[in-house]
Amino acid sequence: MPDAAHPSSGTSKPFPTAPKPFAPEDESALREALKRCSPSTFEAAVQFRKTGNAEHVPAVVIGVIERFVEPDLRIKLKDADDDLRLIEDLGIDSLTMMEIVILVEEVLTMTINNDELRNLRTVGDVKTFIDCKIRGLPLPKPTKFIPIEHIGAVMPIQPPFLFLNEASVSSTAANGKYKITGQEFFLQGHFKDNPVMPASIMLEALGQLAVLYLLEGAPTEPGKMVSSQMIFFTGCEGVRAHRICKPGDILTLSIKPKRMKMPLATFEGAIRVGQEKAVIVEEITLTFGFVDAANQPVPINGTEHGGSVNGAEASAATPPLRVANG
Repeated sequence: MPDAAHPSSGTSKPFPTAPKPFAPEDESALREALKRCSPSTFEAAVQFRKTGNAEHVPAVVIGVIERFVEPDLRIKLKDADDDLRLIEDLGIDSLTMMEIVILVEEVLTMTINNDELRNLRTVGDVKTFIDCKIRGLPLPKPTKFIPIEHIGAVMPIQPPFLFLNEASVSSTAANGKYKITGQEFFLQGHFKDNPVMPASIMLEALGQLAVLYLLEGAPTEPGKMVSSQMIFFTGCEGVRAHRICKPGDILTLSIKPKRMKMPLATFEGAIRVGQEKAVIVEEITLTFGFVDAANQPVPINGTEHGGSVNGAEASAATPPLRVANG
């Protein structure tokens, strides 16, 4: 199995064809098109038109999106969070999305098919999509948004030890959210009269998101699929806790694959509360295995028939692994 692919937006591949000459009248037309955007957006657009360097594209895309977002929501774009949802977080409806696309087409001198817009759900989707179009790369698979009902159906981990309320999975990353309710069983003793989310449980939540990525987004061999009964934690490195998390906080989780070669998958992960860092993990490593897709057991009430959700009855061929202490 090849190493996991990384998003193309961070690379510096040249524009596939030489950029067209950029005349003074082109700059005037560009200034008029972007007159309601920030000066930095205009400057990024000028540099892209002059050089064809796709590294300027994210700044252009974010600037155009910002122009159409309500003023009180623009602060969410400050850190260019790729997880921001166009509809739910930024209030962008289908007509506004069309306006954004038309302006992007004009500014970047490209054509976007209306059918290609259907799968663009987040800021990251838009940036990656346009970047791939410009570079002439294959378009990535769309992000899948996974509600709690589906998470519970496919995950081997179940309540009360499931720490994902919602999630989205693409071919290059997974993101999730978990709200600390204050009713979690471990908060009764961590700590007395001062409930604090254990850092080890936050690592568990990131590990669960990585499990979901393996089940829903990871590339597989033909005719094979990842077995939910063969995924186990094997280690983590470079853990830093930056913030105490308490009841009422909403944890925003993200993981990205760094290396994948069966039977090991290594991810980098982060948890934030709002714009504040809570936990950063340089590497989380899981072990996994494939089964024939036609023979994979059908989930029943969130578990797979014939298997244990906690891995206690895993195949004897699976080596024993370290587990995280609560």
